[in-house]
Amino acid sequence: MNSKQDIVYIQHILECIDLIQDYTQNGKDSFINESLVQDGVLRRLQTMAESTQRLSDDLKDSITNVNWRALSGFRNVLVHDYLGGIDLERVWDAVANDLPSLEQAMKEVAEQLQGESNH
Repeated sequence: MNSKQDIVYIQHILECIDLIQDYTQNGKDSFINESLVQDGVLRRLQTMAESTQRLSDDLKDSITNVNWRALSGFRNVLVHDYLGGIDLERVWDAVANDLPSLEQAMKEVAEQLQGESNH
Protein backbone atom coordinates (compact mmCIF):
# COMPACT_ATOMS: atom_id res chain seq x y z
CA MET A 1 0.00 0.00 0.00
CA ASN A 2 1.37 3.39 -0.95
CA SER A 3 -0.27 5.44 1.77
CA LYS A 4 1.17 8.80 0.63
CA GLN A 5 -0.22 8.30 -2.87
CA ASP A 6 -3.51 6.97 -1.47
CA ILE A 7 -3.88 10.07 0.74
CA VAL A 8 -3.54 12.33 -2.31
CA TYR A 9 -6.26 10.42 -4.15
CA ILE A 10 -8.51 10.28 -1.09
CA GLN A 11 -8.21 14.04 -0.65
CA HIS A 12 -9.11 14.50 -4.32
CA ILE A 13 -12.11 12.18 -3.95
CA LEU A 14 -13.31 14.15 -0.92
CA GLU A 15 -12.82 17.44 -2.79
CA CYS A 16 -14.94 16.12 -5.67
CA ILE A 17 -17.65 14.95 -3.26
CA ASP A 18 -17.71 18.38 -1.59
CA LEU A 19 -18.11 20.09 -4.96
CA ILE A 20 -20.84 17.67 -6.07
CA GLN A 21 -22.71 18.33 -2.84
CA ASP A 22 -22.30 22.06 -3.42
CA TYR A 23 -23.54 21.78 -7.02
CA THR A 24 -26.59 19.74 -5.96
CA GLN A 25 -27.56 21.71 -2.87
CA ASN A 26 -30.69 23.02 -4.62
CA GLY A 27 -32.03 19.49 -5.01
CA LYS A 28 -33.06 17.05 -7.67
CA ASP A 29 -35.21 19.43 -9.74
CA SER A 30 -32.30 21.81 -10.18
CA PHE A 31 -30.05 18.91 -11.21
CA ILE A 32 -32.57 17.46 -13.68
CA ASN A 33 -33.44 20.80 -15.27
CA GLU A 34 -30.14 22.70 -15.35
CA SER A 35 -27.55 21.50 -17.83
CA LEU A 36 -24.79 23.50 -16.16
CA VAL A 37 -25.41 21.68 -12.87
CA GLN A 38 -25.50 18.34 -14.71
CA ASP A 39 -22.23 19.10 -16.49
CA GLY A 40 -20.49 20.03 -13.24
CA VAL A 41 -21.76 17.00 -11.39
CA LEU A 42 -20.96 14.58 -14.21
CA ARG A 43 -17.45 15.96 -14.63
CA ARG A 44 -16.73 15.71 -10.91
CA LEU A 45 -18.16 12.19 -10.77
CA GLN A 46 -15.87 11.18 -13.61
CA THR A 47 -12.74 12.60 -12.04
CA MET A 48 -13.72 11.25 -8.62
CA ALA A 49 -14.31 7.76 -10.02
CA GLU A 50 -10.99 7.94 -11.86
CA SER A 51 -9.25 8.71 -8.57
CA THR A 52 -10.96 5.75 -6.87
CA GLN A 53 -9.48 3.50 -9.54
CA ARG A 54 -6.00 4.77 -8.70
CA LEU A 55 -6.22 3.84 -5.03
CA SER A 56 -4.00 0.92 -4.07
CA ASP A 57 -5.60 -2.53 -4.18
CA ASP A 58 -4.56 -3.08 -0.55
CA LEU A 59 -6.47 0.01 0.52
CA LYS A 60 -9.56 -0.92 -1.48
CA ASP A 61 -9.45 -4.44 -0.04
CA SER A 62 -9.43 -2.94 3.46
CA ILE A 63 -12.58 -0.88 2.79
CA THR A 64 -15.33 -3.45 2.57
CA ASN A 65 -18.32 -1.10 2.74
CA VAL A 66 -17.62 0.43 -0.69
CA ASN A 67 -18.60 -1.47 -3.83
CA TRP A 68 -15.49 -0.72 -5.90
CA ARG A 69 -16.66 -2.80 -8.86
CA ALA A 70 -19.95 -0.90 -9.07
CA LEU A 71 -18.10 2.41 -8.76
CA SER A 72 -15.80 1.42 -11.61
CA GLY A 73 -18.77 0.37 -13.72
CA PHE A 74 -20.50 3.66 -12.99
CA ARG A 75 -17.39 5.52 -14.11
CA ASN A 76 -17.36 3.57 -17.36
CA VAL A 77 -20.99 4.48 -18.00
CA LEU A 78 -20.23 8.16 -17.40
CA VAL A 79 -17.17 8.17 -19.63
CA HIS A 80 -18.41 6.00 -22.47
CA ASP A 81 -22.18 6.59 -22.67
CA TYR A 82 -22.33 10.29 -23.43
CA LEU A 83 -23.69 9.75 -26.94
CA GLY A 84 -26.16 7.13 -25.77
CA GLY A 85 -27.45 9.52 -23.15
CA ILE A 86 -26.83 9.38 -19.45
CA ASP A 87 -29.69 8.38 -17.18
CA LEU A 88 -29.97 11.46 -14.97
CA GLU A 89 -32.27 9.62 -12.56
CA ARG A 90 -29.56 7.00 -12.03
CA VAL A 91 -26.93 9.69 -11.55
CA TRP A 92 -29.12 11.53 -9.03
CA ASP A 93 -29.75 8.27 -7.18
CA ALA A 94 -25.99 7.69 -6.92
CA VAL A 95 -25.37 11.25 -5.74
CA ALA A 96 -28.15 11.12 -3.16
CA ASN A 97 -27.71 7.55 -1.90
CA ASP A 98 -24.16 6.36 -2.60
CA LEU A 99 -22.02 9.47 -2.28
CA PRO A 100 -22.61 9.98 1.47
CA SER A 101 -21.37 6.47 2.34
CA LEU A 102 -18.35 6.86 0.05
CA GLU A 103 -17.60 10.20 1.70
CA GLN A 104 -17.80 8.65 5.16
CA ALA A 105 -15.53 5.75 4.18
CA MET A 106 -12.96 8.10 2.62
CA LYS A 107 -12.94 10.37 5.68
CA GLU A 108 -12.38 7.41 7.98
CA VAL A 109 -9.54 6.05 5.86
CA ALA A 110 -7.98 9.51 5.50
CA GLU A 111 -7.94 9.91 9.30
CA GLN A 112 -6.45 6.46 9.71
CA LEU A 113 -3.73 7.00 7.09
CA GLN A 114 -2.88 10.45 8.39
CA GLY A 115 -2.62 9.02 11.89
CA GLU A 116 -0.24 6.33 10.62
CA SER A 117 1.91 8.89 8.80
CA ASN A 118 2.25 10.90 12.02
CA HIS A 119 3.86 7.97 13.83
